[in-house]
Order: sequence, then C-alpha cells, then structure tokens
Amino acid sequence: MLHGVTVADPYRWLEDAKAPEVAAWMEREDAFARRRLAALSGRDAWRARLLELFYHDGISTPVRKKDRLFYTRRSAHKEKATVHFRVGDGPERTLFDPNTFSEDGSVSLRGWAPSRDGKLVAYLLSNNNSDEATLRVRRVDAGVDLPKDVIPGAKYAHPSWMPDGSGFFYTRLPDDKSIPPSELPGRAEVRFHKVGDDPAGDRLVHPATGDSTKFIGAHVSHDGKLLFLELSHGWTSNDVWVRDLAKLGMPVGAVGAAFGAGFTPLITGRDAHYEAILHRGTIYVLTDEGAPRSRVFAVDPSRLARASWREVIPEGTAKIDGMSIVGGRLALSLLSSATSQLALHHTSGRLERRVDLPGIGSTSGLFGDPDLPEAYYSFSSYTEPPRIFELDLAKKTQKTWATIRYPVDTSTLAVSQVFYRSKDGTRISMFVMHRRDQEKDGAARTILYGYGGFNHSMTPWFSPAIVAWVERGGVYAIPNLRGGGEYGEDWHRAGMRLAKQNVFDDFLAAARFLVDEGWTRPSRLAIQGGSNGGLLVGAARTQSPGSFGAVVCSVPLLDMLRYHKFGSGKTWISEYGSADDAAEFEALRAYSPLHRVVDGQAYPPLLMLSADSDDRVDPMHARKFVAAVRHATGGGDQVLLRIEKNAGHGGGDMVKKDVARTTDVYSWLDAQLR
Repeated sequence: MLHGVTVADPYRWLEDAKAPEVAAWMEREDAFARRRLAALSGRDAWRARLLELFYHDGISTPVRKKDRLFYTRRSAHKEKATVHFRVGDGPERTLFDPNTFSEDGSVSLRGWAPSRDGKLVAYLLSNNNSDEATLRVRRVDAGVDLPKDVIPGAKYAHPSWMPDGSGFFYTRLPDDKSIPPSELPGRAEVRFHKVGDDPAGDRLVHPATGDSTKFIGAHVSHDGKLLFLELSHGWTSNDVWVRDLAKLGMPVGAVGAAFGAGFTPLITGRDAHYEAILHRGTIYVLTDEGAPRSRVFAVDPSRLARASWREVIPEGTAKIDGMSIVGGRLALSLLSSATSQLALHHTSGRLERRVDLPGIGSTSGLFGDPDLPEAYYSFSSYTEPPRIFELDLAKKTQKTWATIRYPVDTSTLAVSQVFYRSKDGTRISMFVMHRRDQEKDGAARTILYGYGGFNHSMTPWFSPAIVAWVERGGVYAIPNLRGGGEYGEDWHRAGMRLAKQNVFDDFLAAARFLVDEGWTRPSRLAIQGGSNGGLLVGAARTQSPGSFGAVVCSVPLLDMLRYHKFGSGKTWISEYGSADDAAEFEALRAYSPLHRVVDGQAYPPLLMLSADSDDRVDPMHARKFVAAVRHATGGGDQVLLRIEKNAGHGGGDMVKKDVARTTDVYSWLDAQLR
C-alpha cells in the first residue's frame, strides 16, 4: 500500500537471490535460455566473425607521469587487457597481467592510478568484475605489492596521490557485509593512506554523511597545496570545499561535525555541477550554473566567495564536456551535435587553437601533465577504428602515436546523422549506421539502441559488434535522447524525474522515424539497451508492444517502485525520484515496466541478459520482470533469461564472454526479425 494505492507485487519472493527456491528458479531459467539459444541456426557464422573482430591487438591512450608512460594493451591472444609502462625510450615492461590473477578469470582489475613520479601505483581488484573492490599498492620498477597496503571497501575509492608519493586520499566503505548495499554510500568516509602504514590506522579526513543518496570524495591539487572535498547530490548537483594543506597540515576529521568542518566552502547549496582544478595559484571551475552548456571561471584561493569569481570562458554553442590542464593550458573537450571537438585556451581564457581532428567522431579528451608539452588523445567513429595521436603543444605539431587495426573494409560502411521530431515536437538527433549500398525498402533488420539518462552522451565510437551487424546488411541506429548529456544540462533535466516519459517518447518516435523513412518495418526492428537503457527498452516494450519485433534488455531497472531499496539505487533518486514521494510515485507507477505488464497482451519476444554478481543494479529487476511477462504471455520460449556467471554490471571482463553473449544475441535476433 503506497499513498493509498494498492500495488500488486506477486514476485517479491524473487528479490532474495540467496533463497534456495530463487537459486533453483534462476538455474532453470538460465538452462532453458541457453538450450534455446544453442539450438539457433547461423550461430557458427556469427561466432566465427565475432572471434575475428573481438580478438585483436590494441592499445589505450597513454598517461604520462614524469618520464614514464602507462597504457593498456589488448592482445589478440589474451582474454583480458594488460597494463604496461615505459621509462623514457626504454623497453616496454608489464605492470599488470590480469590473465594471471586467477585460473578461471574471476579476479578483475577494476582500475589503477600511478603516483606523480610513476614509481608507485594504487590499483583495485574485484571478484567477478563487480563494483566492490580491494585497493592495493605496487612498486612499479620491482613489480611487487607492498605487504601492508591492502584496503577493503574500495568500491568508490578513487585514490588521489600527494605529489611526493607519500600517500593518497581515497573514499572508503566499512568492511561489514551485514550493511545492505543500498546503505553503503551513506557510510563512505574520506581517509588518507600513508604508503607502508596499516590501513586500519588511516587518518580520517571527513566522516560519513549518513545519507545514501549522496556521494563523498576528495582530490588533492597537482601541486599538493589544496585538498578539494566534494559532496555530490546524486547526478544533478554538487558542493565543493577546499582546505589548504600547506598551512593547516594533513586534515583529520571530527566524527559528528557538520559537513565540511575544517574546510572552507568554495561553492555550496546551488543546483548545478562544479569541477575544480588548481593551477599555478588559480582555481579553475567548470560549471553549468546559469549556463546549461557550461562555462569556466577563475577563482583566487584567497577570495573564494562566489561574487569574486571571474568568468574566463563563457558558454558557447557547443557544450563544454570536460576540462583539464595540459602543458599550462586549459584543455576543453566539447560536444557539438553529439560529436567531439578539442580546444586549447590560454589560462586567461583566450582561445589559442582548436585541435585538428581526423573527422566527425569521438575523442578521449586530452591526456597530459599540467607542466609538460606532450599530450595524447584517441579518436574513433562508427566507421573509423581508434587512432591515438601525440601533440606537442609548444611546437603545435601532431602525429599518430598508434593505430588499432581490425579486419574490416570500412569503405563499405556509412553513417547518417538524421533529425526527427518527438511526441511534443522536440527535435532529436540520431546516428544511423548502414552499408553504403543499403536500400530503403523497409526490409533491413534494424537494431535501435538507446540510453537516455544520467547526463551520459551517446557519441560516435567504433564498435566491432556494431560493424558485425551492419556488414551483413543490418542497420544500427542510436538516438541522442533527452536525459543524456549531448546538448547540455537542460537536455539532461528534460528527461529525468517527472519528465522521464520524454525519454520513452523520444525513443518511440525514433522507431516510427526508422519505419516511416523506409529503413525497416516493425517486425524487422529490435530495440536494445542496458542498465538505464534496460529501463528504456522495458518501458518501450510495455508502452508500444506492436512497434517492435524483438527486445534485448540487459542488466536493467524495471521495478521503479522499489529500485531505491537495492544496489546503488538510493544514489539514483535525484535522477528518477522516489516512490516515497506521492507525486513521484504516480510518475514512476505510470511508466514502471514491471507494473505495466498486462495479462493476455501480445508482447514482442524478449531476451533478458542478467549477471549473477551485479552489485550496482540488482538482478531482482530482471527476475521479477521475466516472471511477470512469462505469466502474462503464457510461457514458452518467447521470453528467455540468460544469466552470465561470474559477472558484474559490465559483464565478465573476458573476450570469450563477449563473443558468446553477442553470438547469442545476434543469432536470436536473426530468428526473431523475419
């Protein structure tokens, strides 16, 4: 009973994955799905092509630390990427090889952060590629871990090193398995770890907030003079405090004190995002306050009051998507019509130049040191495999640092950026990838993929999975839905909380556009999405079931009345709202896919992809929805639940698992889109 409304919940028993009857139910469902998927025709051809495309040699954009470069390599003969480093022009050496961490591949490298001099690296290990992790420290040259530096509860750690490598600030969770995952963000503390010390004695920098709808974190400035403390109010705004480490020494928090105690507020209490960087005595702040496409301010650390801020880069027609300091310059990543641009500005704000990109696509942003002229970035598009470029900012030169090659003739592929109108008349952009000789005869098997949330931008990137689909005559379409970040914070907010239905309307309008323009027809159109995108396709499937021939739904949110009670759900209340609020309850109930399933309704076939170790979006969503749809449609093989073993929210981090999953998806779509 919620706000006087009776809500049926017959599958609540499926929320408890530890219950024997639920474990047995999952085993039966997964076995049933895999038998059906294994029997599909055409699997061998898909698998053979995906093996060619997925197992490839590759390299990441390098990170420079003094005279050292760090980067990852993808080998055509290994399941997981390895991490390497090079000192000057010396030989390449291996820092981490996750392929050796465990015999079954269940231990994953979740992230790594070298110290300023590159001699130490803090890194995260997790089981089954879950978010929960343990933080360790390795001596780079010796390739050995420090024996004492093992820190549990590192799910949100994000270590930030002091310049001298003596230690780092990080966010720590209590190592208490009895605490429900949904409560963990409110128990997070900021601490300082001194290298070589017992982590149990790590200094408290700031205590936990006690509010699991918020994130807390900290980072130290490049010169080690200021510590920035950040409190994020979900995904819509944040507050920032600063502390002068040189004057006050290493901070120690006081349990029970007001938030920010011992720190000076830089900005608090405003409904906007702020990102702060200190460089040569000036704080640069990137913000969307009063500017949905963002702008940059310069702030004197001795005069932090908002009235003293000085705008150095005003809002423009392109969204400022990121900011860094590279080679003494303000390096901006920009988005214009959902494609990337790079610009270098003098610290006064004056534009020095725009970086010449190879074409229309996506970049990684500039990677570099604030005091060194070398910088690196990667570039790719739907039809161009990644290339990595090296810039010399002093000489204003650019050269190719690395090229990643795939066995693909990209000259046969094409991308169209199209625009269409949503239900309320809003103009939406969409990328449509197809063969150059593709005819608009309504016959193409088409995948419509979407996300539409959390300010996340869908920009052109090279995907071997998409290439495999398109080169065999398929069409792949990706719209820039409201709720995303492609067109600024106003675009994001137009697709969240009480306005979330706009996202589904945008997606359904994209489906109609593809049919009206002759790319496909409903029986040949599939929709696909994961996580928040899983909610998207779940909502589209229940709101307009006759518009699609098949649905692929991955690690989704589908029970929107109880999502905030599981996983990281409370941190998403700022995005979706909560059923605890009467008005938001009505909006959530109106679109919650689980609660819109109607007995006897003809729904398109559903392939649900779940993961057994997903500690971000609880798999209960997938279980309850599959059970409800199976009951509503009378069972059969029109509803399949495939459960990835030893995998987290992002799946299993092994190539063979990606190949197996994509083979299943494409073989299944072949069978449905007729």
